[in-house]
Amino acid sequence: MESYYFQMDELSVGYNGKPLIEHINIGVKKGEIVTLIGPNGSGKSTILKSITRQLRLLGGRVSFDEQNIHQMSYREMSTKMAVVLTERMRPELMTCHDIVATGRYPYTGRLGILSREDEKKVEEAMCAVHARELGSRDFNAISDGQRQRVLLARAICQEPEVIVLDEPTSFLDVKHKLELLAILRRMAKEKQITVIMSLHEIDLAEKIADKIICVRGDHRFYCGTPEEIFQEERIRELYEIDNGFFDPCFGSIELPRPEGLPEVFVISACGSGIPVYRRLQKENTPFAAGILYTNDIDYQLARLLSCEVITERPFETIREETLEQAKQCMEKCGKVLLCDIPIGESNRRIEELIHAAGEKLVRV
Repeated sequence: MESYYFQMDELSVGYNGKPLIEHINIGVKKGEIVTLIGPNGSGKSTILKSITRQLRLLGGRVSFDEQNIHQMSYREMSTKMAVVLTERMRPELMTCHDIVATGRYPYTGRLGILSREDEKKVEEAMCAVHARELGSRDFNAISDGQRQRVLLARAICQEPEVIVLDEPTSFLDVKHKLELLAILRRMAKEKQITVIMSLHEIDLAEKIADKIICVRGDHRFYCGTPEEIFQEERIRELYEIDNGFFDPCFGSIELPRPEGLPEVFVISACGSGIPVYRRLQKENTPFAAGILYTNDIDYQLARLLSCEVITERPFETIREETLEQAKQCMEKCGKVLLCDIPIGESNRRIEELIHAAGEKLVRV
């Protein structure tokens, strides 16, 4: 049986005695990054607030190294777990250094006086998140991205074994999202700090998490590795997507394909067709694509955006029936776009398709 450091056993969470999600059973090892994903209002924050004792559990238990968190004092909890929430703090007359220093309070006396060692840890935490230059600045006068770094530094200062974050990338631009997640990954893998957080950006969740928890808020949830979770149908079901697609290959959300019969036929391969597909989609022009091998990167996107895809089995010579199918589809289109496509032995018959296009052919 696997040994877990942080565990949720038969957890039931909700409000006013009414369960929102039940039977949550998840084990987390030290140094793992666990990400909660799901629609707005689905219960992600409810789970996070429940495991941090901000909401009363309706059932089950949460434990650190087999110790029930409800048997811990708040002081003991604060030395093991740090929490960074989405609510914007508005402290009066506090510098960024002051905010970070509050992370040391679980270790100081009643007066909250920091020792030289405490001050050293404050400095180290601010350096770890690249916020040293913010120390003397008013916390209320800095940007959202800088605030998130300062709050993360405060969490690091607590020297926790688990950090819980509720949508830490909210309000951040792309650069600062990546910077924040890179810091969390480094902390998890180098210092063995367990990270549990909610994210809206499922493409980033797929790239950073060791485990994914999918939350729906209707008494249903599931958990697994990114490889298990980020499947087209599972993400479609989780978010009830009926106006687009989730592409597991690119980890992206795609707008729906243009409706109607194909007006353009695209001949491409090896990624050369991707910008053309996207341009046609933006122009709302229905198109067909082919002949594509099903292991070609162009196929991964064409199957979502095109009206029709003519395919061939990987590594095989293009068959007569496949070529004929492509020609018939091409004849119905008013234009044929030829991308920069490499031609070798297996796809040599693409030259016949190009020749059959005649005056419709436009090189792109």
